[in-house]
Order: sequence, then structure tokens, then C-alpha cells
Amino acid sequence: MTLRGAAPETVRAALESGDPLPATSGFGGELEGTLVRDVLGRVPVYVETDGRATPSASDANGAGEVRETREWAFEPGALEAPELLPAGTTLDLTDPDAGPERRWTLPDPTPESDPEAALEALSDAIETAAADALAPDREIAVAFSGGVDSALVAELLDAPLYVVGFPDSHDVEAARTAADAMGRELTVVDLEPADLERAVPRVVAATGRTNAMDVQIALPLYLVGERVAADGFDALAVGQGADELFGGYEKVVRLDHRVDAETTRAAVREQIASLPDQLPRDVRAIEATGLEPVAPLLHDTVVDAALRLPDSLLADEDERKRALRRVAADSLPDEVVSREKKAVQYGSLVARELDRLARQAGYKRRIDDHVTKYVRSLTPGVEAPEPPADS
Repeated sequence: MTLRGAAPETVRAALESGDPLPATSGFGGELEGTLVRDVLGRVPVYVETDGRATPSASDANGAGEVRETREWAFEPGALEAPELLPAGTTLDLTDPDAGPERRWTLPDPTPESDPEAALEALSDAIETAAADALAPDREIAVAFSGGVDSALVAELLDAPLYVVGFPDSHDVEAARTAADAMGRELTVVDLEPADLERAVPRVVAATGRTNAMDVQIALPLYLVGERVAADGFDALAVGQGADELFGGYEKVVRLDHRVDAETTRAAVREQIASLPDQLPRDVRAIEATGLEPVAPLLHDTVVDAALRLPDSLLADEDERKRALRRVAADSLPDEVVSREKKAVQYGSLVARELDRLARQAGYKRRIDDHVTKYVRSLTPGVEAPEPPADS
């Protein structure tokens, strides 16, 4: 039995009841011959798709035939042809013909009619999540960008703060001013281009992804995790999930071509549904440094409270992540609560510098998806085209 993120009895109870949010931080792995992955996919689980199997520990059945189970792993690199088990599903490992079975779906509760009650429920849920994150045997640090998400996590966990970025980056400056406002010390992990060249192959190996966007997002997590691990910590707390749960994206207000939804509430739900694809990238980037990823804002209790928020506490043209900012205002300085942030790949300047390295290597912007091609050129075992001779 190999299970991460929750006790076996908790997962068994969730299977029996169908409860998609059983007060955990997510779970995934094998439970008595069955693979499981929680409804938001917070624990990545990969299944072998090339037909390989492993002899079962229960050696043979009555006919003397060795029983086999399908291969699976928590990391894609351990398999020949890995495929993510869909979030919210189970898979019978002993049946070679079985496919994933949907066991949990994201709930769609009626929004709370009383905004103050909704905020109180959210505040209580976040405190519960923070308490769960503070395991007695866990030495934890916080990936801190200076925005309200990571600042709230940092305040609740009272853990050391680390920011990563190039010296002139938005995130480094924002983290410095936010840490000063909060009266906290900050460790700055200054980057240089060589750090990206060194880390790209490791990020690709950990995540199984080579597209430019995923690598640009994963690199800051990996690079800050390296420093945190070197400093003796064993876990890295992040603010992941806040933008999806609380309406942090401009597109959920604009309802433009980037979303299918026709209302802000539906657009927020659409972003939550994207988490199972995003989280394996972030989780694996952190785990590749030897750290345990901790995301308090993605705890089941917080997800449940977020799903019950009334429309007035989501987002509009004046303010995004309204509910989270209202809760954060009880413990953070106003200048931190109201601060907008940039996506990590832009705020850290990792995207800019990776683009510059690609162009220096001959992968000019006129080449379709030039950064992805450059990433693949740095990655052993990944086929990558040479830059054009006239570049």
C-alpha cells in the first residue's frame, strides 16, 4: 500500500461516501490494489500506458498463474510512457483492461446568502488549513512573492520567507517591501542566466513537460526550492490555488476568448477545473528539490468555503480575489492586502531571461515556439531541432 496525502481510513471513507472534499490536503496512490487521485489532483499519480506490468506480491492464484498489476508511479520519469490518472478517479490495477472510473466530482453548492457568514467560514477554513500544515516534524519555509496569497500563508505559518528572481525583478522588489511592511526577514535567491541553463533539464525530468510556459512557471519553484532545501528545511509552502479559487485572473472578469463561461462565477469554476493539470507541474518541481510541497489554500476546507462564496465576494472590474483580501485584512498591512501581483514567470523575469537565452542559442523569435525548441535542446533524451543555419 503506497498512499500520499491522507490516511488510508480517510480515503476508504471518502470512497464509501463519495465525499470529494473529506478535509484533506489531497491524496493519491495505491490503496489495496486500486489507484486513487483526489478531485483536484493535488497528488500526481502516473500510470504506465505501454502495457508493462509487474508480478503481484500475492504470487499466484489457485490455478498457479502469476497475477500482475499495472505499473504506476508518483513521478513521470519512473515510467516508459506515463499518463496522469485523471483527478477524482480510481483505477483497478489488477485488471489490465480497466480504465479510470470517476468516483468524485467537484461539488456545486448553493452560494451562501450572507456575505459575512461566508467570510467567517472562509477565515475558519484557512486557519484549519494552516494548522494542518504545521505538522510537528515539518521544518517549513514559504515561497514569498509579496502578494496577498503568499503573504497570508506566511503570516499564518510564521515561517521563514524566500523570494526568487533576477536582481531587477518585480517579485524581488515586491517581496522586500511586503516583508518590511510585515516586519519579517526575507531571504532573496538572486538568479543569473546560468541558473536557468542548469535547472531546465532537471525541471523537464521532474515534470515530464517541455513546453515553454510550463517550464517557465516551474523554474522559479525549483530554484527557490533548491535554496530552501540547502538551508535545511524539508517543506516549501506556496500560495497556489488562490487565483483559481477566488477569482484572481483578469479573464474571469472580462469573460474574453480565454474562457468559455458567460458569468464570473462560472469562469471561476472553470479555473478551478484547470488545477488538476497545473498542480502536477508545481508539485513535481518542488519535490525534485527534495522538499514536500505544502499548499494551505488548496486544503479541502478552504476549497469548500470558496465554492460557497456569493458573487459579491468573487471578482469584478474594481477588485479581484475580494473574499481572500477581506480575510487577509485581519492580519496583513493594507498595502500588502491590496497589492496586485504578476505571474511568477514574469514577476521573477524567468520568462524574459529564458527567451533571451533561446535567442542567444540561435532560436530566434521568428521560429515557431522558439523557447520550447530551446528547452528541448537542453534536455538529454528529448529530440530537439537544431537552430536554422542562417540564424
